[in-house]
Amino acid sequence: MTPNNIISNAILDRLPKHLLQYIKPQNYEDYTFINQAVWRYVMRKNVDYLSSVAHSSYLVGLKQTGISIDNIPNMYGMNRILQEIGWAAVAVDGFIPPNAFMEFQAYNVLVIASDIRQLEHIEYTPAPDIIHEGAGHAPIIANPEYAEYLRRFGEIGCKAISSAKDYELYEAVRLLSILKEAPNTPEADIENAEKQVEFLQENMGAPSEMALIRNLHWWTVEYGLIGTLEHPKIYGAGLLSSIGESAWCMTDKVKKLPYTIEALHQNFDITKPQPQLFVTPDFAHLSLVLEEFANTMALRTGGLKGLKKLIASKALGTIELSTGIQISGIFNQVIEANNEAIYFQTTGNTALANREKELVGHGIKNHPNGFGSPIGKLKGINLAIEDMSPRDLRAYNIYEGEIVTLEFENNLKVCGEIITGKRNLQGKIILICFKNCTVTHNNTVLFTPEMGHYDMVVGKSIVSAFSGPSDYNSFNLITHKLTQETIKIKKTETTLALEKLYQKVRDYREGKTENLDFLALQKNLIENHPQDWLLTLELYELAHRDELTEIQELLLKHLSSLKQIRPEVAHLIQNGLDIVNKPIEV
Repeated sequence: MTPNNIISNAILDRLPKHLLQYIKPQNYEDYTFINQAVWRYVMRKNVDYLSSVAHSSYLVGLKQTGISIDNIPNMYGMNRILQEIGWAAVAVDGFIPPNAFMEFQAYNVLVIASDIRQLEHIEYTPAPDIIHEGAGHAPIIANPEYAEYLRRFGEIGCKAISSAKDYELYEAVRLLSILKEAPNTPEADIENAEKQVEFLQENMGAPSEMALIRNLHWWTVEYGLIGTLEHPKIYGAGLLSSIGESAWCMTDKVKKLPYTIEALHQNFDITKPQPQLFVTPDFAHLSLVLEEFANTMALRTGGLKGLKKLIASKALGTIELSTGIQISGIFNQVIEANNEAIYFQTTGNTALANREKELVGHGIKNHPNGFGSPIGKLKGINLAIEDMSPRDLRAYNIYEGEIVTLEFENNLKVCGEIITGKRNLQGKIILICFKNCTVTHNNTVLFTPEMGHYDMVVGKSIVSAFSGPSDYNSFNLITHKLTQETIKIKKTETTLALEKLYQKVRDYREGKTENLDFLALQKNLIENHPQDWLLTLELYELAHRDELTEIQELLLKHLSSLKQIRPEVAHLIQNGLDIVNKPIEV
């Protein structure tokens, strides 16, 4: 079982412990009847419109993933069906850190913000919500090619190295999305939050790997189009879940560009409609571009540049040496020569691993105060230590009990008595332990005997550098604390009364009650809730269904009046009327 009594399944049971801290119960009973009406309106409108402009996988996926038009999806029901296509879903509180979001994807788990947008933001919200996640992301993963792209994106994306400013921007964007979605937020608060986001965006410096891959994610998973430039179809979740932008994006006002690796340099603003979108010819092309970018990441290139990215991130990361040994910690120093790293240093808790499994005796308890080691070949010897046979090692006195001076290239020396060594499965020596050891570089002392035993990792080069630890069990990663939780509304008596009216209408539509006093309900709405338009529209739908012509005319008159009084929702009312007169099926 996952935390908080959340129903689990085989896919969720594979999640590592550190991801469980982001999961929260869906609390389905917290959805109001107004929330349910918002979901139903958006879904009816989306299915009506998207049936002609979305990728064919969308409508098929709605059926396969158990997404209903009439009801907000229950995570338990979704998981029973998603499991059949190898996926699962979990509820979270709004935005979560990008690395965690992508790691969930790598485990075939959709992250669903379980809150739902307010009626006032029915067309679009910058905050993630269940309409965006459930109705946008879930249906498309029924397409196997796209599902594999999403999983692979998560697998690669969670290894992308962030800059120190990325997390600051994440927190600022999260706060802005919360404030914009929350009712009655003072305009000054929103303005200040917008200015902070804008300031950070303009002062990020060179984009990190995470910033770049996040752009690829945005222009594909969130706002992607597929097909031809002249006749594209929608597959991005941000478009599929926005009844405003899904129509806007199909107009000539939005520039359509071929999707290539260049999209990673195109930034985005989550609070505004996108001025341009990228079109992929097919889902397979997405994976080609992803691999093209992955080939540029430190994950695959390693080297001094990769190590410097980790140092700049000031966050937990890992380097892997040519022998396969992996060092995880917060890297804070590198000595370089001839554009190569010759010595690295971490600060604080550090762990060593091989093949993503911590080496026995080399966890954070053994290395709580940082870890440093040389990288490269010995001076004047063409054969690297890792390539030496047992006979070679003996010839160079790299042998248990020997007091030895290992002089590396570029004046780096390790002097001490060898205690023991560790080898990998291929027989290569990956670590040598010394006592009474001194490590120097030129005139700088890097390690002294007083500091204890010295563990020197073996490797002639850094072959990989990536975000996060090699073995997730090596570190306590249960540290996530939200700086700002999503804001829950304190309901007024008026709101509670309106919810009861929505319940009456829903119960009647679902056959739970046999009678509905249309005129009394409408009178109540006009007198006590004059700004509400959605319930009148639902009443009109039922009057149309029941062929109550006179009541239809009265309700239509009121809706026409609302269109005049509230021009900002006139198109929403008209769209709803059009749907009533054009029944849809999924």
